[in-house]
Amino acid sequence: MGILHDERIDGALPVVDKPALLAALRAALPDLQILHRAEELKPYECDGLSAYRTLPLLVVLPERLEQVQALLQLCHQRGVPVVARGAGTGLSGGALPLSQGILLVMARFNRILEINPQGRFARVQPGVRNLAISQAAAPHGLYYAPDPSSQIACSIGGNVAENAGGVHCLKYGLTVHNLLKVQVLTVEGECLELGSDALDSPGFDLLALFTGSEGLLGIVSEVTVKLLPRPPLARVLLASFASVEAAGRAVAEIIATGIIPAGLEMMDNLAVRAAEAFIQAGYPLDAAAILLCELDGVEADVHDDCARVDAVLRRAGAGEVRLACDETERTRFWAGRKNAFPAVGRISPDYYCMDGTIPRRELPRVLRGIAALAEHYGLQVANVFHAGDGNLHPLILFDANRPGELARAEAIGGKILELCVAVGGSITGEHGVGREKINQMCAQFNHDEISLFHAVKAAFDPRGLLNPGKHIPTLQRCAEFGALHVHQGQLPFPDLERF
Repeated sequence: MGILHDERIDGALPVVDKPALLAALRAALPDLQILHRAEELKPYECDGLSAYRTLPLLVVLPERLEQVQALLQLCHQRGVPVVARGAGTGLSGGALPLSQGILLVMARFNRILEINPQGRFARVQPGVRNLAISQAAAPHGLYYAPDPSSQIACSIGGNVAENAGGVHCLKYGLTVHNLLKVQVLTVEGECLELGSDALDSPGFDLLALFTGSEGLLGIVSEVTVKLLPRPPLARVLLASFASVEAAGRAVAEIIATGIIPAGLEMMDNLAVRAAEAFIQAGYPLDAAAILLCELDGVEADVHDDCARVDAVLRRAGAGEVRLACDETERTRFWAGRKNAFPAVGRISPDYYCMDGTIPRRELPRVLRGIAALAEHYGLQVANVFHAGDGNLHPLILFDANRPGELARAEAIGGKILELCVAVGGSITGEHGVGREKINQMCAQFNHDEISLFHAVKAAFDPRGLLNPGKHIPTLQRCAEFGALHVHQGQLPFPDLERF
């Protein structure tokens, strides 16, 4: 990714007088827990993207809204940048701290404030874990649909910041589709309410604008999510294929039937073998790729849809199609998929998890492109996809202790993202841009579009104090990105005709 590791972000920020700031915070907020020693700050130097690390100036752990408001007001007056952090499970460096900024940790805001079964909503604080919402709603026969693989640990505030998805987002949508209302604090500590308790709200859709803004526009202080009735029945089909291209074509053919699965996931052989060794999910180890297709609803519809999808899979070339015989096997099939990331971590010292989105029809070509890039750079890639909505998660295996391997992994990652853009897709589906993909923003958007993003940011945060250096590249960075490709004799995108 070339110019990502420079220090321009921290270097462009004014040097903060740490002792003076610490004294001011203690005077204004005597009951606020503040971490300032190096050994206390070390655990917060990165989020889930551990390749990029920065020691924060200070870490604060508030427990009350008034503390957060006062902190923001003080930082605004002094021109001190603030980076918000939830559970720290993000994979794009969105919560990477700044050496001249405060890391605002919202993990202690972890209370479920209301479960309303009649209105089918839950009102929660931003530090509540994703899975905890469904657990609290379960006695009422309800659940919260978005289910990232990290749902056991990730927080709902972080889900809002990154617009997280999950294996069931094909049918039930991303975070943005499952929100009613979000309360946020502006950079000056003012409390705003975006959305409403109704299914729609008057005026501009600021709730959609804020969702996925990665902490650039404000701090999430409360979230109201929709709850759905748990489907009466859910069944999973597992299909094996002799090639990843055939599996990719099968995805498009399933959707073409008019059936919308609750989840439609794909894994290649490397990912399958890693997950099977870790979870013993019952995956066929000789398959070049597998598809997991979940169908849910009332019993009659599910049985009919399972029969139709089974026929589609076999026509598409599936060597074997298995229907989970009971809920235990269904859970085991999904456990293998949801644990694919840690499973790959058992077969490689390090891996780099990418996140891009493409049109479903382009799956076979992009898979060929990823394989060609892996061969060119001499590294293995395990592919795990939310195949139904075209959200790719290539896992690039490398060893950071070997000189040059991290740089090669980054290079593959950048080219995969540019390939996604070239076929009409996007550089992210659910992980966000953060610091990781900021160069590839320059591949996806032009000068005028980047300028518009900066204008939106300035409307909420004129001084640029909230999470600076993330999500939106500077125009200078985009000029350097283009110049780098020209200097290396490269096209902005891979040559699609090769694939």
